[in-house]
This record gives sequence, structure tokens and C-alpha cells, in this order.
Amino acid sequence: QVQLVESGGGLVQAGGSLRLSCVASGRTFSRYAMGWFRQAPGKEREFVAGINWSGDRTYYADSVKGRFAISRDNAKNTVYLQMDILKPEDTAVYYCAADLTVVPGVRWYEYDYWGQGTQVTVSS
Repeated sequence: QVQLVESGGGLVQAGGSLRLSCVASGRTFSRYAMGWFRQAPGKEREFVAGINWSGDRTYYADSVKGRFAISRDNAKNTVYLQMDILKPEDTAVYYCAADLTVVPGVRWYEYDYWGQGTQVTVSS
């Protein structure tokens, strides 16, 4: 069992930055691939970024490539999402998720555990 708690969301102007954190409980965090997803009102939950268990492989949605960076610190049971050059269309609830596999999936139903989400609002 893994419990995930996100933090770091908030209100920011377009062009600004935020750093999301997701802390996981349990001793097996390093066995999980991790992903960040987001869901805007009226839209489906979409993949944003993923990272493998060791942190040396990362994956991004085309919409965030070059602006967002995912990383993890297995000693701290934490995964991060650095978001730069934010745009109003990045506004959504952001969720972290854990997947007991080597390579993170891009579909929400591939993930085993989810956090409660953190709101990110980008004003124009």
C-alpha cells in the first residue's frame, strides 16, 4: 500500500513557475514508476510527465516538453514536478500517481495509487 500527498500548487501569473512535490508513504517507493497527471474542469485526466524507478528516464506530454521537469529523490520518498513558463491552459488539478512497473504508463488506469491532487491556477 502506498499513500501519496501532493503539495505546492497555487495561483501564478502566466510565465511564472511552480514546483509540485509528492511525498509517498511506505518503504517500497523506489520500486514504483511515478507519474504526474492533470485534470481541468470538463476534461479527461491527462498524462503530464513520468519517471522510472531509478530516475534516469523521464517522459513528457508534448504540451509540456521543454517547460516541465520531473525528478525524484528515493531517499526522501518524493517526486517533483518543476513547472516553468506556465500558461493559462496549464490550469488544472495536478495528481501524482504510482505504478508498480519499470516504465511509467501514460494512461491513468495503468496506475495503482493516487494522491488527492493539488490545484494549479495560471492567470493571464
